[in-house]
Amino acid sequence: MSALREALASRVVVADGAMGTMLQAQDPTLEDFQQLEGCNEILNLTRPDIVRSVHEAYFAVGVDCVETNTFGANHSALGEYDIPE
Repeated sequence: MSALREALASRVVVADGAMGTMLQAQDPTLEDFQQLEGCNEILNLTRPDIVRSVHEAYFAVGVDCVETNTFGANHSALGEYDIPE
């Protein structure tokens, strides 16, 4: 974390962009979603290769950091897919 703090103190730090859009561009199947189409967080379990490739694509264009694929990993969002706590 200290490397990030040092970078923030001295320059603009560039982060990744839209994870969901990039995941959808990989054309995940309904099977990849375990019949929970649109639940991008399930891809962390079923298709970590796709999630990794999105992160790698952002690093390839020069971002400094990426965020996890957990935007919808909360009770409210996952409740829409009847995923238990």
